[in-house]
Amino acid sequence: MAMLTTAMMTIDPTALAQVMAAGQIGAALAVLAGLFVGIGQGNVAAKAIESIARQPEASGKITSTMFIGVALAETSGIYGLLVAIILLFANPFVNRYLSVLGIG
Repeated sequence: MAMLTTAMMTIDPTALAQVMAAGQIGAALAVLAGLFVGIGQGNVAAKAIESIARQPEASGKITSTMFIGVALAETSGIYGLLVAIILLFANPFVNRYLSVLGIG
């Protein structure tokens, strides 16, 4: 037990806090991807409505193409959310920092 306490004393709390803060900033930037996805999907829907208003006979093709585009755009938002969750709850950088110190 004394060896674990000695190893824990070698951790620089400032460096560990910086690693954790960088992970949280990265998570915030990853979540911003969701904001831009929402804006993009709104633009896609608006343009699809305009297209259907101009050519009502092509509404089937426009709608199906719109759904494919929205689904592809949504995947980037989901990836951003996944990256944010990983950085917040299972931060690999903290684990790497601890393994460099010989603790983790």
